[in-house]
Amino acid sequence: MKKAYYVLMGAIALYLLSPIGGTWFYQHNIRGFYVLLLGFILANLFTPIAVKLALKFKILDYPDRKRKIHKKPIPRLGGLAVFGAFILVILRNQHFPDYVVGILIACTVLFVFEIIDDIKPTSAFLRLFGQVLAAGIIVFFGVTISIVPHMPGQKIIEVLLTIFWIVGITNAFNFLDGVDGLATGLAIISALCFYVLAWPLKEIESGYIQIAVMGVCAGFLPYNWKPAKIFLGDSGATLIGFLLSVLAIVGTLGTSNPVKAGIIPLLIMSIPIFDMIYITISRIKNGVVRTVREWIEYTGKDHFHHRLLNMGLTERMSVIFLCALNLSFGLGAIVLKDAVSLDAVLLLLQGLIIFGIIVILMITGRELS
Repeated sequence: MKKAYYVLMGAIALYLLSPIGGTWFYQHNIRGFYVLLLGFILANLFTPIAVKLALKFKILDYPDRKRKIHKKPIPRLGGLAVFGAFILVILRNQHFPDYVVGILIACTVLFVFEIIDDIKPTSAFLRLFGQVLAAGIIVFFGVTISIVPHMPGQKIIEVLLTIFWIVGITNAFNFLDGVDGLATGLAIISALCFYVLAWPLKEIESGYIQIAVMGVCAGFLPYNWKPAKIFLGDSGATLIGFLLSVLAIVGTLGTSNPVKAGIIPLLIMSIPIFDMIYITISRIKNGVVRTVREWIEYTGKDHFHHRLLNMGLTERMSVIFLCALNLSFGLGAIVLKDAVSLDAVLLLLQGLIIFGIIVILMITGRELS
């Protein structure tokens, strides 16, 4: 049965990738569905291959009671499937404004640094260098945060802010890849929210990238859902976080209000942002990390999803809870786009209240651990 399924998926993929494939979708103005379908099928086909390669070459994520919750070695080469599917989908789409070319180059650079670490662990600073380099490529191709008011040094501030945002979100998202299906599920919801925001702004090309991320992650998710047959690995989780961080910038370029342009991405990416800020404060307060190197290299079971597990939620329920929370913030961001000032204030107040509740959950989860 599985063999027949993969033969069918392979035949559809070959048709869609062929010179005549996709013509019907283009003629009927449903290119977005074509990108979504192709991303799903390619990721669904590439992932079993990545599993076999990881098992063959022993590229596995081994259990570690102090840092991880899985109890047997799991292939950690999911990034290879995600990267391969994403690149093929974007290349097949055949629309390459400058910033899309920059995204492709930057993704490739980032993937090379991270896949090396998946195969044989490298220095955290070397990986950080790769992330900064990839962010610099994005800036070089003209994508920068543009919410800084006119002032001396505005461009330099925007460049530094862009690199900080991209590297920060990339790592924050990677930190959340600690429960089966969590990072993949959050990526699908976040990309969907960015797409809903970009569509009315006529951000067509960023819309196709967002759809590609959704399709690829949806195709990977069945293998990553508990019990996971494969992990994203650092190469997969950082790649997805990197793409979302860049899409948060290009997807809101058409937003005229700079305040909204700054707040909307914060709401959609609020869970990884909050998790990173909270664990950083907690680790410094508890004396677990004292230097930048220790902060970069430290890994532990103190993230939001770990705290939920400590409170008695199952892994699946923790994922559903966080995805629902992500969707809630995403819907708030979508409403905020067309909100008046009072509505925006109320939405922000709502977000602060929710995060107050989250802090209580995090503290409770820590006490129960």
